[in-house]
Amino acid sequence: MNMLSGKVALVTGASRGIGREIALTLAEYGAAVIVNYNGSKEKAEEVVKEIVQKGGTAECVQCSVADEAACKEMINSMLAQFGHIDILVNNAGITKDNLLMKISEEDFDAVIDTNLKGTFHTIKCMYRAFLKQKGGRIINLSSVSGVLGNAGQANYAASKAGVIGLTKSVARELAGRNVTVNAVAPGFIDTDMTQAMSESAKEATIGQIPLKRVGQPREIAETVAFLASDKAAYITGQVISVDGGMAI
Repeated sequence: MNMLSGKVALVTGASRGIGREIALTLAEYGAAVIVNYNGSKEKAEEVVKEIVQKGGTAECVQCSVADEAACKEMINSMLAQFGHIDILVNNAGITKDNLLMKISEEDFDAVIDTNLKGTFHTIKCMYRAFLKQKGGRIINLSSVSGVLGNAGQANYAASKAGVIGLTKSVARELAGRNVTVNAVAPGFIDTDMTQAMSESAKEATIGQIPLKRVGQPREIAETVAFLASDKAAYITGQVISVDGGMAI
């Protein structure tokens, strides 16, 4: 259970949902975890408290990943505190769903700025540290919507498809320094977002899943943990779909 012992992981958007589960799971495997949040301070502190109560090490830090200067300040501060960051998990993301004709430019930009540019910002701010360390893991959260597209999510799907392209490009750039870069594309996962859907909408979506069930956040977190470990040392530039077969 200590396959990440001695490692330091930064997980963005880790105060709730999939990000929270990723933070808890990486801590279980021995990593010290930096719990990033934007607005949910109390929830982020609860994640840190849970990790510490189980004997782990964690710290929470506020930062909007859409703000490059704030990302730089956060990462430099955490590098100074921990000495190194070995695992970067780009999970922070938002949705502002609507039909394309109804999406405002502000809503389109907000989703791109957080989901895609936020991923770009954190990688850019960690780039030199990874080069100096000559090793590391970057795991970016994409989505089945970024693989297949989804009606009513043009902005979100575009941002998550962009994450895939960014992942593959950075993987090529950093491979020579033993830094792997991969993406995980979750499908229909049991989170606050999906719980808010009507029962009829849930049933319709589950009907499109070959495994005929909703996925659990832990299933995403375990995939991230695997990619963060030495077991995945020869995997880079890949998109791992954890979606019950939706993208087949």
